[in-house]
Amino acid sequence: MSAWLPVAPCTPRACARHEGARRAPLPALALLLAGCALTLLGVLSVPAVLLLAPARRDRLIRRWARAVVRAFGVRLRVTGEPVDPARPRTGELVVADHVSWLDIPLVAAVLPARMVAKSEIRRWPLLGPFAALGGTLFIDRDRLRALPAAVRSLAAALESGSRVAVFPQGSTWCGRGAGGRFRPAAFQAAVDAGAAVRPVRISYRTAGTGTAGAVAFVGDDPLAASLWRVVTAAGLVAEVRILPPVPAGPGSGRRALARAAQSAVAHDSANLPAASVHH
Repeated sequence: MSAWLPVAPCTPRACARHEGARRAPLPALALLLAGCALTLLGVLSVPAVLLLAPARRDRLIRRWARAVVRAFGVRLRVTGEPVDPARPRTGELVVADHVSWLDIPLVAAVLPARMVAKSEIRRWPLLGPFAALGGTLFIDRDRLRALPAAVRSLAAALESGSRVAVFPQGSTWCGRGAGGRFRPAAFQAAVDAGAAVRPVRISYRTAGTGTAGAVAFVGDDPLAASLWRVVTAAGLVAEVRILPPVPAGPGSGRRALARAAQSAVAHDSANLPAASVHH
């Protein structure tokens, strides 16, 4: 791994833990099986879904992603600025903080987009080929020299009118404190394409607590352990807060744009009206 890559100080032992009530093992196992089954069904359906018209495909993706989140025992709450989930007329870069693997279906449930993922995922059995088929943009994080090509690919997707989602912190963080800074590379693509940047804040809580450490997927945490923590966390709520877009263009600097988006995600008002709550 390159030394320039961001590394979070969060560790499974220090950060990934239950806070609040726990679900009994048998109901938790039922949720785990249901969530995994729905995820696999979605993966296997990718070739057929790609044959649908874009608007119908996006509606189906939103419904599937919400069903996956709910199947794992998580309620979705969407707050902030109302936004049309349909594809934008011009490209839009969705940027969000990164806490868990749950962040990916949560973004898809609200704003379906082409995801940006590390190149290693392309080589994963089953999931890798289907991720590529679904339009995922892969970047080689270990090779700094590959970064300009990755930015060009991202800019081309935005110029074509795609909505693209990226987690610019470059690593998962536990959700406590400010987290990592937003790296500017993806924002350069938005500048080059003249696309707007849509900040999104993702946070988790359980009944009676302000945070939900059970969802943190950090460091060398095994995926199986993370899945089990999620399904055994009773009353888990994920909030996706949609913030006003940050315009980008030739006069924008990528670093200033990254700072503006990070500031919006970190300091947005707690009094924004709720757009919807999904039980």
